[in-house]
Amino acid sequence: MTRITPPELPIDPQGSTHVADQIVHIARLVHGGAADPSLTPAQWTALRYFACANRFSRTPSAFSQFHATTRGTASQTVKSLIALGLLERHANEADGRSALIEVTPEGRRKLATDPLADLSRCIDALEAPRRAMFIEALSDIAEALAQMRATPTFGNCGDCGHCDTSSGSKAYCRCTQSMLTHSDMDALCIDFAPVAQPR
Repeated sequence: MTRITPPELPIDPQGSTHVADQIVHIARLVHGGAADPSLTPAQWTALRYFACANRFSRTPSAFSQFHATTRGTASQTVKSLIALGLLERHANEADGRSALIEVTPEGRRKLATDPLADLSRCIDALEAPRRAMFIEALSDIAEALAQMRATPTFGNCGDCGHCDTSSGSKAYCRCTQSMLTHSDMDALCIDFAPVAQPR
């Protein structure tokens, strides 16, 4: 039998596949050499998410969409952090069908050893123009990939198309029909909608 050898693909060190592989490699490096290995990458992601999400998005189902995983898997991750005393569950007055998840004081202290901090320092070390271009490009890629996978695009209220700041000092969310607090403006939201760009 003649063995057919597939043609070798040219290696392009600047190609998109190589860049994508570098992004995945960086994600592995974040947790691979972490000083605090007591939590799994999924647990760190959950703890980080609930610390940064706004009051409309601190639910297990919202986290499952953010983490691109099943509700069952997300629920197990949340339960494990509650058992560790890093998260706690509260009644959701706005929606009795779901619970709100809050980070405990112990969880806040845990975030002080977040392995993501090293990556943040590397990004901060970039010169301001390069950092701004990098952040913009990464946001565009995240938005495009979310659209391809039909998953929500997460962002903060300050950059959201639902956010109405025409009244001056106060901001209003047209999606949730509620006034936004100062802390909401920088928080992650599941209802985020990119601002439509003028044609």
